[in-house]
Amino acid sequence: MNKMTVKDIEVRGKRVLVRVDFNVPLDEKTGEITDDNRVRAALPTIRYLIEQGAKVILMSHLGRPRGKVVAGLRLGVVAQRLSKMLGRRVSIAPDCIGPEV
Repeated sequence: MNKMTVKDIEVRGKRVLVRVDFNVPLDEKTGEITDDNRVRAALPTIRYLIEQGAKVILMSHLGRPRGKVVAGLRLGVVAQRLSKMLGRRVSIAPDCIGPEV
């Protein structure tokens, strides 16, 4: 039995939830990303889904917040880097729980 990939399913017009590993190292003083290889590794899948007309929803974490909101561990800095890499706007959810999500 062959393993399916995103290329084996019709995604046009559908919302596709992708679990990505964007747990990138940050500079302790500036909060800037020091190594974006994990973001770069996800680019082919993200680009493919966008090109196929999917609405891509990415899910990740940053650091170990231990169930609490930690301002320095929000994914905003990753969304900014991803936006530059893709050449398009990347929105970020203001929260990860509740009715707005």
